[in-house]
Amino acid sequence: MHKPLPLQCTSLNFRGFQFAQAMLFALEEINNSTELLPGISLGYKIFDACGSIARGVRVALALANGNEDVSAPSEAPCTRPAQVQAIMGETSSSPCMAIATVIGPFQIPMISHFATCACLSDKTKYPSFLRTIPSDYYQSRALAQLVKHFGWTWVGAIRSNDDYGNDGMATFTETAQQLGICLEYSVAFFRTDSPDKIQKIIDIIKASTSKVIVTFLSHMDMDVLIHELSNNNLTGYQWVGTEGWIFDSQTASMDRHHILDGAIGLFIPQAHVSGMRDFILDVKPLNSSSNELFTEFWETLFSCKFKQSNSSARNQRECTGHEDVNKVQNSFTDMSLMPIFNNVYKGVYAVAHALHNILSCNKTCNNKVQLDPFTILQHIRKIKFRTKEGDEVFFNENGDPAAKYEIINWQPTENGIVDFVTVGLHDTSLPANKQLTLQNKSLFWAHNSPQVPLSVCSEKCPPGTRKVLQKGKPVCCYDCLSCAEGEISNITDSVTCVRCDPEFWSNERRDACVKKEAEFLSYEEIMGALLTAASLFGTCMTAVVAFIYFRYRQTPIVRANNSELSFLLLFSLTLCFLCSLTFIGRPSEWSCMLRHTAFGITFVLCISCVLGKTIVVLMAFRATLPGSDVMKWFGPAQQKLSVLGFTLIQVIICILWLTISPPFPFKNFKEFKDKIILECALGSAVGFWAVLGYIGLLAMLCFILAFLARKLPDNFNEAKFITFSMLIFCAVWITFIPAYVSSPGKFSVAVEIFAILASSFGLLICIFIPKCYIILLKPEKNTKKSMMGKGAHKSF
Repeated sequence: MHKPLPLQCTSLNFRGFQFAQAMLFALEEINNSTELLPGISLGYKIFDACGSIARGVRVALALANGNEDVSAPSEAPCTRPAQVQAIMGETSSSPCMAIATVIGPFQIPMISHFATCACLSDKTKYPSFLRTIPSDYYQSRALAQLVKHFGWTWVGAIRSNDDYGNDGMATFTETAQQLGICLEYSVAFFRTDSPDKIQKIIDIIKASTSKVIVTFLSHMDMDVLIHELSNNNLTGYQWVGTEGWIFDSQTASMDRHHILDGAIGLFIPQAHVSGMRDFILDVKPLNSSSNELFTEFWETLFSCKFKQSNSSARNQRECTGHEDVNKVQNSFTDMSLMPIFNNVYKGVYAVAHALHNILSCNKTCNNKVQLDPFTILQHIRKIKFRTKEGDEVFFNENGDPAAKYEIINWQPTENGIVDFVTVGLHDTSLPANKQLTLQNKSLFWAHNSPQVPLSVCSEKCPPGTRKVLQKGKPVCCYDCLSCAEGEISNITDSVTCVRCDPEFWSNERRDACVKKEAEFLSYEEIMGALLTAASLFGTCMTAVVAFIYFRYRQTPIVRANNSELSFLLLFSLTLCFLCSLTFIGRPSEWSCMLRHTAFGITFVLCISCVLGKTIVVLMAFRATLPGSDVMKWFGPAQQKLSVLGFTLIQVIICILWLTISPPFPFKNFKEFKDKIILECALGSAVGFWAVLGYIGLLAMLCFILAFLARKLPDNFNEAKFITFSMLIFCAVWITFIPAYVSSPGKFSVAVEIFAILASSFGLLICIFIPKCYIILLKPEKNTKKSMMGKGAHKSF
């Protein structure tokens, strides 16, 4: 069977003694005041719960029932019935939860100076609980913001296995996840756990990759952990702490191996209460009042023993009772927890101000008012006052004060003592982006390094990359993948890559969109310049031929081949060469409409002239047959009308095309990823292929007729040259179609220009160059006699 838990104290806690002294200091000030509760003296009873929840509940029940017979209280006698009106304490969250649950139905106010668990703000469970220290609801979030501020996204977490640690760490974890912070591990322990369990925590820390450890530990649990960390020489970690230990000089004195050097954390703002330090250290009144706590306290404080003492300690010097407190340095003389003493002070004054209002005190108080805890509780919730030091005291609807924290940094000094340096402030009353402020002070980190330690699962992804989570690992563990072509990320740790606008493309680093290069067939580039030169050369060559024909227009060879059609053909060839220039340069609305229509009309004019010449050849030989008058039906007037008619059909097709759906400038983003192809969209593909098909139809008709007339007898039969020119023309345009369709970007335009120039040169060279050769180099053949040779027929 298990023995029941002992409800007697086994040792003296100096901290608890300091808290009691702070309460006595406030009571003495109030009782001596002529402004607050004049003529009223407040009494008190002090009970030591010895860190036992069971003992604390037992004392609370006794007080609620009005039972004064509770073991060994320290008290000041009361003149009125000893009904408790308020309870000051407890120090820790778990005892407060138990006690507040018990006294809640009695509506007895309970004001804690150091219990921070956010769960205590729940008024449905703890209706009479208030406190003068901020809730961990704010501290946990402030701690997460502090961790995020330094870029620590991969941390470990250790907490006390009680309400304070579990509740505080749960809130921290929730906030940390919202801020993108991941916990590699989160472990809990209590100071009474076995060494094996604590050793497992040490092993987890050793095996971890995170270099920052966030703690939600009481100072007692931290003392146990430091001992084990020292035994394992576990240094080099950045510790982040709460108010439970971050400002505790006793914890710092135990850290002989400087494991916690550079630690950073939150603590309530520093406070100064004039006269409190001297009062706390003045323990002589305890002796004069024959307080039974004096003997034990004195022996523990000076490590001595009185002759009549029942202390079991041996080999200790004898106490005289006249030892000097100022010559002792221990946790009792340490005043680093003055902000907590100030919280005790505020709590006592809150009760006093509530009583002052209830008793309607002015110069005197109404002693006839019947006091009850519920009325006092209601008034405490509403009070708002300032202490003599100017600190404002009030409680919100949850019984909590305003939350403000100082950021504390452990900085070792030359003599090995840790200096708690305030390096910043966190004020929850400010906007979210202004709550955390750091002062321009140099911070010390683990290993006394001036550089902020790095604790991340994965390095930050630079601009130009995106984060890809590693399978089975927290969101802070990821790989950095480069953005795809055409996508960028211009921030660090980007989750996605953003696609550039159609007119932009990603640079090599994938961190910015740059404007795409606009590509079109330009006069400045080599290919454009060569095609322009070829076009101008063809134009000049045509002009030279036309000049020769005009110069020798009366010679038989020019007259024999219908000189009017020849000059019209040369004019149309000149237009064909020149229309290719409309395909070069930046496409515009007018150039797009002009290039295809001009090309279509000039080529039809050209082919119509060739077709007319072919028909003339056929008709001329048919006219030599007896009784034939065919030339009467295809004379010069009919030849001109046929050319006009064939051309007019193409003009109509072009007008319909331009009216219904004309070509227009178009930016092609699909052909090339990193370029914009400026081209002319056809508008209507039917219109384009109708223009091209009509040219092809006339060319095929001309080719067939010329082919039929190629062997007709004549000393200079033009049909064979037309046949050859049409063969070249058809071959060029048949090969043009697949080449045009498959050529990318500006090359499709170059293919079309090449087809225009090649077919134009083919017509010019095949039809006119042989005649120019005879005119210039073989003038003896340019006579009527040589053209009317054997078997020759009359030509027109």
